[in-house]
Amino acid sequence: MSQDIEVYRKYIQQLPLVDDPEIFGLHGNADLAYRTAQTKTTLATILDIQPKEGGGGGGLTREEIVLKMVEDLQSRLPPDYNGEAVKQSIKSLGGLGKPLNICLKQEVDRMQAVLKSLRGACSSLKLAIAGTIVMSPELAGALDALFNAQVPEPWAKVMPVSLPQQPNIGVWFANMSNRADQLSLWLKNGRPMTFWLTGFFNPSGFLTASRQEVCRSHSKDGWALDDCVNTFEVLKQDKDDIKHGPAEGIFIHGLSLDGARWDRQRGALTDSEPKVRFAALPVLHISATAERRKGGKEILYECPIYTCPARAAHGTQLKNYISNADLRSEDPVNKWVLRAVCLLTTTD
Repeated sequence: MSQDIEVYRKYIQQLPLVDDPEIFGLHGNADLAYRTAQTKTTLATILDIQPKEGGGGGGLTREEIVLKMVEDLQSRLPPDYNGEAVKQSIKSLGGLGKPLNICLKQEVDRMQAVLKSLRGACSSLKLAIAGTIVMSPELAGALDALFNAQVPEPWAKVMPVSLPQQPNIGVWFANMSNRADQLSLWLKNGRPMTFWLTGFFNPSGFLTASRQEVCRSHSKDGWALDDCVNTFEVLKQDKDDIKHGPAEGIFIHGLSLDGARWDRQRGALTDSEPKVRFAALPVLHISATAERRKGGKEILYECPIYTCPARAAHGTQLKNYISNADLRSEDPVNKWVLRAVCLLTTTD
């Protein structure tokens, strides 16, 4: 009996300390995702507990470093939107009778509020550093955050960017600038050939407006919005290969698959490459139809779209959830469900 116990002990000691994800039916990249999240959490903790006093590199004080950052951010802020110019541009695009134009107006109004808030925050912080006004706790917190290359909490509330961890100021500011650029080009040059879904404050509302627009174009056919369902087609082209917009619906770019990748040749989901967690999805054509989907031979995975890899339930709502997209698969749907495969608008 004692010999049997010794055999068991030796066998147990030979087992790996970390279980392979494939034992549980997961892809090997699941371990990569876990360790990446651990690393980000550890680094964020170290950053939070580091001393808040002392000089910076090159002999500059914390205040001087932050002052330079604020001046740089001010110089790169997009220009404010002129209300009358926006009104005329939307009128030339067909007016507010079109659902997507309503969405455009709402997004511009929200972006203008962001720009106004940032200009005021930057000006106040410069005055506080110079000693012209009192350094309030809020301004002191903003100074500490910028010194650590983080986004001040009041700024993040004005323009939230859903990411696994709070983004650094560079990523956050670039996201804000790209959003403003998309809206400005839309106003100036007309509807984009492809839309960057990440650039919307209300991506779900944008997709609903697109479906409503398709529905209205078929009003003579008796289409009702409640009866319409979205249709999805993954193209073989990337954004730069698109030469014109779709005849109906919209093109979306910038989405990434988490837990799988898209095989362009087969036109279907397939396993991720080893050590590559996220895979870019080609341009996605989203339209609508009044015909309910019927059972057939084609396997479709109802893939959820999230704003970032972090997702959690809050009551009956899913955090960061946008919508679903039907993606073709040659494997059973349960395979992708088990791996929690989803589409993401942001992976940074």
